[in-house]
Formats: sequence, structure tokens, C-alpha cells
Amino acid sequence: MKKYLSELLGTFVLVLVGCGTAVVTGANVVATSLAFGLVIVAMAYSIGNVSGCHINPAVSLSMLLTKQMTLKDFIFYVIAQIIGAILASLVLAFAFDSFKVLGANSFSCSIPVALVIECLLTFIFVLAILGVTSKKDYKQISGLVIGLTLVLVHLLGISFTGTSVNPARSIGPALLQGGHSLSQLWVFIVAPLIGSALASLFYKYVLKDEK
Repeated sequence: MKKYLSELLGTFVLVLVGCGTAVVTGANVVATSLAFGLVIVAMAYSIGNVSGCHINPAVSLSMLLTKQMTLKDFIFYVIAQIIGAILASLVLAFAFDSFKVLGANSFSCSIPVALVIECLLTFIFVLAILGVTSKKDYKQISGLVIGLTLVLVHLLGISFTGTSVNPARSIGPALLQGGHSLSQLWVFIVAPLIGSALASLFYKYVLKDEK
């Protein structure tokens, strides 16, 4: 139960600070990128030793596919992550006194472009996670590397899709905000999961040291 609660808390903080920063700064690219990345760093060194600090269904999927977690844990991790994202969105709605602007993902580019961007950025993010967590020598810096990688993908992705690479982060705000964001939500669920699966396969068959 502790690891599920940790995932709930971690995702709550991610959405609260990340999406909150996006709203108050008008989705400033640098500020929003840093907010999401720094939350990952903070949470990695706070809850990482309990749950691994996935706080993202796409990351949990990669751990499932690389046999680093059970199906049961995967299911409960995802449930906890989505609940955390919804709770954070409720707090933001209370703080901003509105359900209309909660930092939900959306895109004005074509659907194929949005799918490709989200898929590729998730691929990069998840591959970095799998690589840096694969060796004990990297343990002390893994949280920093993962956080900086999230900053990196946000710097490019915000202009296209607002950057999701995390279905839970997208589900929470979209469910409450509704409208255009809710109609596009499927892209931010499907693309990150595909990107995660591809990264897992690439890691398993190309990068993983079988020894």
C-alpha cells in the first residue's frame, strides 16, 4: 500500500506544480519545462526508494514490459497515478476558481504530428529512465538525469502538444477541464504508451547487457 500511496502523492505533486506553473506563466516554455523536470528530481529522491517514483503510466508500462514489476502492481500504480492527477486538478480548479484552465494538454497541429511528437518524446524519456536505472553505479544521479530528460522533452514538445509523455498527467486536467482537451485526450494516452513500448523493446533487444 505504501508504494501505491507514494505514486498517488508523486503524481499529485507533478500535476499540481507542473500544470499550475503552466497556467500561471501562460505556458512559458522554460518555466513549465523546469517545473515538470524539477518535480521529478524532488520526488525521485523523496519517494523513489518506496515506489521507484514512476508517477507516469508510460513509465510503469516500461517496467512491466521489462519485467521489473508485476501486472498487479502495474494496475494499482496506474490507478494511484490517475487518482493523484485528478486530485491535483481539483486543487488547481479551487485555486484558480475555474475548471476552464487547468493546464490540460491540447494541440493545434495535425493528429499525425501530435501522435508522432508524443510517441518520440516518450520514447526518449523512457529510454533514458531504463538506461540510467539499469546500473547501480548510476543510482545517486538517476533522479537528476530523469528530471533533466523531462525538461529536455518539454522544451521541444510544449509548442506542439504542451508535452504529455504521461497519460495520468493528461487525464486529470482533461477530465475536469473538458471540451477540446477531453476530445483530444486519446492522443495523450495512446502515443505515450506506444512510445514506452517501443523504448522498452529497443532497450531489451539493443541496449540491455545480457550478462
